[in-house]
Amino acid sequence: MSTRSSLGRRLAGAGAIALTAAATALALGAPASAAGASYVALGDSYSSGTGTRTYISDGTSCQRSVYAYPSLDASSLGLALTFRACSGATVADVTNTQLSALSSSTAYVTISVGGNDAGFADVLTECAQPGWMSDCNGAIDGAQSIINNTLPGRLTTLYTSIRSKAPNAKVIVVGYPRIFNGEDCNAFTWFSPTEESRLNATADLLNSKTSSIAGSKGFTFVNPTSKFVGHAVCDSTEWLNGLSNPITESYHPNVAGHRDGYAVLTKPAFGLAVRLSPAAALAQAEASGPALARGAARYASVDRTITPERFSAPDLTSARARAAAARAGVDLSSRASIDAADRAWSARQAAAHARATSGSTTTR
Repeated sequence: MSTRSSLGRRLAGAGAIALTAAATALALGAPASAAGASYVALGDSYSSGTGTRTYISDGTSCQRSVYAYPSLDASSLGLALTFRACSGATVADVTNTQLSALSSSTAYVTISVGGNDAGFADVLTECAQPGWMSDCNGAIDGAQSIINNTLPGRLTTLYTSIRSKAPNAKVIVVGYPRIFNGEDCNAFTWFSPTEESRLNATADLLNSKTSSIAGSKGFTFVNPTSKFVGHAVCDSTEWLNGLSNPITESYHPNVAGHRDGYAVLTKPAFGLAVRLSPAAALAQAEASGPALARGAARYASVDRTITPERFSAPDLTSARARAAAARAGVDLSSRASIDAADRAWSARQAAAHARATSGSTTTR
């Protein structure tokens, strides 16, 4: 037997084995990027994909979606994704439940976090109510205080831990878009233009603080603000859900927001060549669902310790609403009475805020 013919048979056999393995992987739903560099997606609902309405079945309430930007990026760039981002995650949750996925072999990390620390869901819940039964300004003031005074220390500690656990990784920190465009087109929420402006300014403040701290650690910050202009809640093409059914989908990026917004912004930050067309990447991301679910299921027990933060729609049948209506002279059986009182109270609250902040530097 010649050496050349023996070698040829061994190479042919190896090729057959490789083809068989590839076919088996596809049959099992494994992502085609499984052999790529390690990419770990950390963070909260804006990274997990809450708002896309389709989630992998991993035994948790994290609402991880194949349509979220981490899945789309991994497919486009040929990366092996470990999907740890989870709805409701705070800085403490990321630290306690997600950082264990990092190692010296981790090549890329993305993270969005801080909104839940500032209580954005609770703030939106408060501000969505009619002005005569809410303290939107107080809720926003509280969130801005946390962003200014508490969150920087938490983020500094978290980013230090990420760098320690993933010393060789490129870390991409992702910010939050402005949700509103100055109008409220939802029939059962009562955001005033002034409240929407303050809520958008609070997102800007969070981005500013996060960007500064990320930069000090040598991390890349991706700011989605400009990209989402024209695609806010109530715009003609929404990339962000307004009040939704189910309500858990509310005030989060939808499929277009991740595909045309976040994924377009984050992909260049990796510094890698795009390997697939958008259509092919989307198909691969969809096919990766079972494999992502299996990977995430390993962490299900710790993920269940995270409490999802949910927006709650205004309830004008509650005891609180009835008491507030009685104090404000509102007829709860009349939408005209409800709305007129809301406009009057919101105007007074906006004027009071303007007086309180006049002559001082605003935290925007």
